[in-house]
Amino acid sequence: MSTILVVDDEKQIRDFLSATLQYAGYEVITASNGLAGSQLAEERLPNLIISDVNMPQLNGYQMLENIRKVPKTSTIPVIFLTAENNYPAMRKGMTGGAEDYLTKPVLPQDLLSCVKVQLEKRAVLEEQHHTTLRLLRKNIIYALPHELRTPLHMISGYAHLLEMDQGMSKPEDIVEFAKSINAATSRLERLFENYLVYAQLELLHLDPIELEALRNHLVKDTATVIESAVTERARQLNRVNDLQIDLCHIALRISEKNLTKIIFELADNAFKFSKPNSPVLIKSVRQEDLLYIYICDKGRGMNAEETSLLGAYMQFGRELYEQQGVGLGFTVAKRLIELHGGAVKVESQPSNGTVVTIRFSVY
Repeated sequence: MSTILVVDDEKQIRDFLSATLQYAGYEVITASNGLAGSQLAEERLPNLIISDVNMPQLNGYQMLENIRKVPKTSTIPVIFLTAENNYPAMRKGMTGGAEDYLTKPVLPQDLLSCVKVQLEKRAVLEEQHHTTLRLLRKNIIYALPHELRTPLHMISGYAHLLEMDQGMSKPEDIVEFAKSINAATSRLERLFENYLVYAQLELLHLDPIELEALRNHLVKDTATVIESAVTERARQLNRVNDLQIDLCHIALRISEKNLTKIIFELADNAFKFSKPNSPVLIKSVRQEDLLYIYICDKGRGMNAEETSLLGAYMQFGRELYEQQGVGLGFTVAKRLIELHGGAVKVESQPSNGTVVTIRFSVY
């Protein structure tokens, strides 16, 4: 049985909503103001919240902000119920993370229809989340050992050649062996780094204090940080001439380290899955109170199934391509984006490239 939290300062409306929902088979808990609603949401973890907007102590928008800040309540869908039937009020609620907006007086059938839709959407999202986590655990268990062995075998192999050399190799050959060892070492270090970062993020999202500390940073100019991160990766991969940059100058609540990590990993995939001499575009645009960052390549792309499995540490097309596939770096970047209240969307088609869109609130 789904539990629904009803928050409204008018007892008559609370009673009406409760009776309607209980008749439909839902368990209902109630609160008379936003502060009590926030506390009850954290204690009882309802499946859905229906809330008035204009209330004492905390209004609906403030309550929603509190709920979204706490990891264990951040994904609970919220429906606003209010007499304010105007577009600015609706946009404010939706921008804050509300799923739907009903105006008073509401008919029972409209209320129940809206509730049913949101609960079904939540059930689908939870199943997708659990499926992705199961795949992630499975793929880390099976794929990570291989990912670690590959650079280790390279290091061991070239070190063995140097050991057996006995002064027979040319100096330029020895230099190439050393470069290969360094490249394999760097790859191994990055694998370890991403694994440790991901493990830390999974622990951090359960701790409200640590999560608040993660978000308590400010990058004054995102353009400078983004440009530095993508240029560095392009330089490392000898793709500087392929890089196209079009960035807006705007501040963002994130640390320079975490923004750099996000952009570095996503740009790395764009370069990895596109051929040299094909463009990789990094663009950012502000639209009202949102910042959009686009990472576009003209590479091999992915089909719909592969795109849906992103974030599960899948290895795509290994039978056809030499590259190691979308690895843990994308998962780390996606998790960092989500922990900062953002979202990431991937659009891709085979042979037509990929567009990764990141969305952040600028406030």
